[in-house]
Amino acid sequence: MKTALTLMLLTLLLATAPAGAVSWHELSPEQQKLLGKFESRWAELPLARQDALAKGAERWINMPPEQRHQAKQRFMQWQSLDVEQRRELRRKYRQFNSLPPGEQARLRRMFKRFQSLPPEQRQQLRKKFQQLTPEERQRLRERWRKQQ
Repeated sequence: MKTALTLMLLTLLLATAPAGAVSWHELSPEQQKLLGKFESRWAELPLARQDALAKGAERWINMPPEQRHQAKQRFMQWQSLDVEQRRELRRKYRQFNSLPPGEQARLRRMFKRFQSLPPEQRQQLRKKFQQLTPEERQRLRERWRKQQ
């Protein structure tokens, strides 16, 4: 009877245990090294956060050196932004993610095309765009949509 009760409780605990829980000891030594500052409070972190950190560390470990360098540069840029700039970037990111996949792809193509221009030409286009009225900007955006 006692064994059956223990077995039922264990089954119940396992069935209700959150999926995706990652114990600190399940992380690879490389992941543990990267995430060392979280070790003392790892068990208290939300499971989604643990999972995201573990996956992020794994991604970082598998990145080629040049990609790591670029990621470090972007992170340093992010850290240099003030609170309002970060808030605005998050808003734009959510707005972009809410677009249909085709619209996202179109915007990525346009961005790549813009990035391939010489720096002087990009600066001229930025300046021109900033001088437009909101109505002119909207008309230009609509024209771009029709071209794609």
